[in-house]
Amino acid sequence: MKLEYVFYIGTHPDEVWDVLFHPEKSFKAFLGGVIRSTCRVGDDIEFVGPGADGEQTVHIYGKVLAYEPSRVLSYTDHPGPSHYAEHAEMESRVTLTLEPFGSCTKLHLINDQWTENNPLFGKTERYWWMILSNIKSIAETGKPLDFGF
Repeated sequence: MKLEYVFYIGTHPDEVWDVLFHPEKSFKAFLGGVIRSTCRVGDDIEFVGPGADGEQTVHIYGKVLAYEPSRVLSYTDHPGPSHYAEHAEMESRVTLTLEPFGSCTKLHLINDQWTENNPLFGKTERYWWMILSNIKSIAETGKPLDFGF
C-alpha cells in the first residue's frame, strides 16, 4: 500500500519549507498541529496540538529517517497513544521532497511501508489531500483553506 502525491507550488522551496516548520504556519497547514523535533536522523519527531491529552496531544510520532532543510523530510509514522492502544504496532513511512521546478516548487510526498491491516490508511488518504492543499495555499497566499471544520 502506498499513497503518493505531487503538487506544484508557486513559490521557492524555502517558502514551502517554512510552512512545514514555522509554528504559526504549520499549525494551520497541519489542521491544528506542529512538528516538534531536533530533525536529526534517528531522533524523535512528533506532530502535536490540541486533542484528547490537552494542548500538547501527540497526534503522530516516529523517528527521523532523513532531513535536508528545504529539500527532504522522511520519518516513520505512528498514531499518537491517545488515538489507538496498539499505536506502536501501527507504522508507515512518510517521505516529503521539495525541488525547484522553474519558478515553482515540486512537492512530492510518498506515504508507504504500511503495516498490515493498518486502519489509518483510509483516514490518512483523505487527510493528506487537505494538508498538502493547505501547504500550497499558505505558501502561495499566506492563508489556509477553509474546510468548514
